[in-house]
Parts: sequence; structure tokens; C-alpha cells
Amino acid sequence: MWGMGTSFRPYQPQQTLLLPPSLKEWLPEGHLAYFIAETVDLMDLSAFFKHYEGDGRRNQPFHSRMMVKILLYGYATGVFSSRKLARKMREDVAFRVLAAGKFPAHRTIAEFRQRHLHEFQALFVQLVRIAGEAGVVKLGTVAVDGSKVKANASKRKAMTYERMSQAEQELEQEIAKWLEEAARRDAAEDALYGPENSGDELPEELQRREQRLAKIKAAKQRLERRQEQEDRARGRQEGDHRKSPRGGPDFKREFGEVDKKKQDNFTDPESRIMKTSTEGFQQSCNTQIAVDEGSQLIVGTGVTSSAADNGQLIAMVQEVKSVTGAYPERVLADAGYRDEDNFLKLEEERIDGYIAQGREGKQHPNPSQGPASQRMHEKLRTPKGRARYRRRKAIVEPVFGWIKEAVGFRRFSLRSLEKVSGEWDLMCTAINLKHLNATVCWL
Repeated sequence: MWGMGTSFRPYQPQQTLLLPPSLKEWLPEGHLAYFIAETVDLMDLSAFFKHYEGDGRRNQPFHSRMMVKILLYGYATGVFSSRKLARKMREDVAFRVLAAGKFPAHRTIAEFRQRHLHEFQALFVQLVRIAGEAGVVKLGTVAVDGSKVKANASKRKAMTYERMSQAEQELEQEIAKWLEEAARRDAAEDALYGPENSGDELPEELQRREQRLAKIKAAKQRLERRQEQEDRARGRQEGDHRKSPRGGPDFKREFGEVDKKKQDNFTDPESRIMKTSTEGFQQSCNTQIAVDEGSQLIVGTGVTSSAADNGQLIAMVQEVKSVTGAYPERVLADAGYRDEDNFLKLEEERIDGYIAQGREGKQHPNPSQGPASQRMHEKLRTPKGRARYRRRKAIVEPVFGWIKEAVGFRRFSLRSLEKVSGEWDLMCTAINLKHLNATVCWL
């Protein structure tokens, strides 16, 4: 017999318990699940409850407070899939404590998350304001940064404008041939059987081609609208085909003419091919966060389809004000956010900005830069300016490290910019809760 001569503690896996134990006894004090549960219990979830007003007893949903706790704890611990969340509620003690022995199906979890995206965005704001009232968020210095997160779409489902144009012509020719052949066969069958016996539906292959053609046409239109918007943002107008408004050379293309290499994705048209720091070019969205120096809590979020960060700085500063009720005293950002208009806006709002100038402007200012860029250059050359800017990396980059490395959030579960923005706020709320639990006693 194994174990002969050794005295072990009693081990009886099949033994039944006379009384059902409290699951809370199986979790240590200070566990993240307790903190999330207690914090959610303090929050106003009336916006969630409104969706279920008027439901009868035959359609009793799972309690919104329970579902919110499950999703927040899941995102805080690296469980994002609705199927994995459903399994965790049967296998993981912390999830069972939060769910109080309930087992919603994965479809129920997915539907709840998608149905309440706007409410999760409001929940992020609510948590930050609670932290502000508790004195945790000081809102002195804020650091802004962006990072590419893969979209729920394959880059193989993207096509360039040039290839779309070619495919459009090819499909139109194929469809014309199919229709011509169908008409010929119909005529032959009418002559043989009579016209009253014909009328079969379009062949499946023809339907498939027509559906693909419709998708390609829609994608081309999206690219064309996007190009017109970009041209207008650069100061162009319809009809100015010859000279640049700034007195430069002739435009290389007509107004609204799409670059042949620009792409659109059929799965998630609002995502873009972007260069990531570790995985090369991926179908992605550009996520933005603003982090408070004193607490290292995320106090502003954003998601954009643009790979460039320079157009997001003022939007993020305004988002911080929208969330917290006030502008930060000081803003730090890397060279990706440098822009004359950004600097002028910061000066207008009396926000002390420290934005890197890039390698080309590190030693000497670029003569083509505007006066605000010149002032930013001079400020960053001072010992005080350099010391303040160096704080940027320590404030904001660890937060993205927690999100991507510690938690493992590298891909969105939802599609479309609106839904992705809601999921990003859900992720940032979970990270804030995780950080508060680890560093601050505020309840």
C-alpha cells in the first residue's frame, strides 16, 4: 500500500458536508472579488435597471448588480470571453462568490455586456468621481498616451481601394455573363415547356457574387467619404484641383480621390491596419488613456480609428474635464502628440503642457514650427521642463503594462467603434478597481 509508514492528514474527497458552507470562507480577506463587490454595491446602477422595467415574472433576468460584478472581476483578472466567464462561475470560487451560486449562460453574459455598453461608460465616470470625492484623485499632473489594440477582425478580410476597383469590374462582368446565360436558358425552356412553368430563383453562385459586389461597393464608398473628410480637414475644397491653399505645388490628386493603397476591412470597417509595437501591422484600434499622477488611476479614455496620436491630445484633455469636472493643471505626452494647434489650445486653457518635440527638434527648434511649438521647445530645454517630462513614462506606461501584460487584454471582443469604446471603458474601470484594491484603502 502507498503511504505505508507515513501519517497523513485525513483526506476524504467523497465526504459530504452536513451543512452548506459559506463560499466567503474560502476566499482570504482583502481579496479583489470582495473589493469589487463592495464598490459596485456603493454605485448607482439605476441606468442598468431601467432596461428591465415592465418585465413580467416570466422574463426574470439575472440581477444587473451581479452581472456587473462578474464582468468587472473578469476583465480585472484577464477573463474576457463570455464562454470563459460562464465556465469560471462553475470552476472558480471568486466567481461563485460574486454570482452567489447563479450560472448565467455565455449568451446571457454576452448580451448583457453588449446591451449595457453606454452604462459601462457611465460607470467609469462614476468610479473616478467617487475616487475624487474620497481624495484619491488630485488631478494635478496627467499623462496621456495611446496604444494599439487588435480589433476583432482579421487583416486578411481587408482589401485595398485598387483591388476593390478591379474586383468590382470582374464581378460585374461575371454577373452580366451569368444573367445573359440565365436569360438564354429561360428562353430555351420557355420554348420547350411554356413560359408559365419557368421562374426558378437565382442560382446560389450568382447570389453570392451579387452579395460580394454589394460589399465591395459599400467599402469603396466608405473610403471615398473618408478621403473627402480628410481633404476638408487639410483645408481643401471640392474644385481646388490645381494649387495648394498654402501656395505650394499642384496637388498630386483630385479632391476626394482615394489613394489606391488605402484599405477597408469587411468584418469591422471602423478598424484600421496599424503598426503595433510588438506584432507588426495588425487590424487595430488606437486606444487612449489619461492617467492621474497622484493615484495612477485612469481619468480619461478614448478610442479612435486613426493611427496618429496628434489629433487626440485636446480630445483627451476635454475628456478628463468631462469625467472629473475640471481640467488638469499639467499635461505630459510624448512626441506623437506634438502639434501647433494642440499647444495653442493648451495655452488658451492655461494648462501647463510638456509634449516632446521629437528627435528633429530635440536640440534645435525647427524654423517652420509655429510660435507655440517654439515656446514648447524652449520650456523642455530647461532643467525643470526636462524633469517634469521625465515623469511621463513612470505615470502612464505602467498602466498600459498592467492592461496588456499583467491582465492580457490585447484584443477587443466587440466590433464597431461605438461598441469598442464601451468595452474599453469596461476594461479601464476594471483596472482602476484592481489598482485601488492593491494600493488604497478607501471604502
